[in-house]
Amino acid sequence: MRNATSTRRGFFSAISAAALAQQVVAATQSASATGMPTRPLGRAGERVSVLGLGGHHAARPKDESESFRLIHTAIDEGITFMDNAWEYHNGRAEEVMGKALAMDGKRDKAFLMTKVCARDYAGAMQQLDESLKRLRTDRIDLWQFHECNYYNDAEYLLEKGGLKAAIEARKAGKVRYIGFTGHKAPAIHNKILGLDFEWDAVQMPINVMDDRFLSFRRETVPGCLVKGVGVVGMKGCGGDGKMLQAGVVTVEECYRYCLSQPVSTQVVGLAEMGHLREAIRIGRSFQPMTAEEMTALMARVRMEQGDGRFELFKTSQRFDSGYHRQQHGFELR
Repeated sequence: MRNATSTRRGFFSAISAAALAQQVVAATQSASATGMPTRPLGRAGERVSVLGLGGHHAARPKDESESFRLIHTAIDEGITFMDNAWEYHNGRAEEVMGKALAMDGKRDKAFLMTKVCARDYAGAMQQLDESLKRLRTDRIDLWQFHECNYYNDAEYLLEKGGLKAAIEARKAGKVRYIGFTGHKAPAIHNKILGLDFEWDAVQMPINVMDDRFLSFRRETVPGCLVKGVGVVGMKGCGGDGKMLQAGVVTVEECYRYCLSQPVSTQVVGLAEMGHLREAIRIGRSFQPMTAEEMTALMARVRMEQGDGRFELFKTSQRFDSGYHRQQHGFELR
């Protein structure tokens, strides 16, 4: 049985996390000053746009000039948080974004995040150099270990030297902030957050279906807030948009829900100009959901939340990157 001291400690920690969550949302800076609302990235204090442009989707157009137009429009309209990863489209996503950011001084207007796949020292350093070259920059604003989806990723980062590489890269000025990502289980995130290292940011699924199924919002976000770690949301529409196709929720409900959570930024996948314009409209007009609106939304989707039907990436390995499956000794099928 839990003793009274530990019970009180847990109670006050919950109160603290709830208060911190309110502070993050309250710290949203008006769109009138920036083109897009901004929030601080955890204790780092760096202000980032509340919406981030997903690099994988931005590189989907076959004509790279269309990708340039998406990236430039996003930055010009205030979506300055740029997401990417070393492996996206076999490196093409970084190359396309690098070309776009090299035009008209766009790099200096962007907060650039990319992800590293290797967990070993030499591999991480090599991928960092490749990312810097592709992105045509001398620094990565936020460098994150990609897809920490396995329960021994914490050991991999320490024992294989990946975290050491990140620390050295930061000392060398090649990266400014260090984080990690993953879409599988809050327990994995919490294990890595428990390492003897002060993470600057953590990326995780934040969406309306997460609330009652392996919930990052409930199980991981509070710890991030207490530690001052910036929360980077992803998969706001479920990653594949099937919850939208099923008519369970609308795009605006998805965005409003995510931005009503204490995320520093919510990365969204936008491969078409029309979708980008819609995101800009919703982001600029954002008002946090009231308690009544949130309660009504949660009640309406309660059955869909409970079985993970719209978050299969949490339960199926087929959504994991082939690179990471191989890295952990799993065969590709």
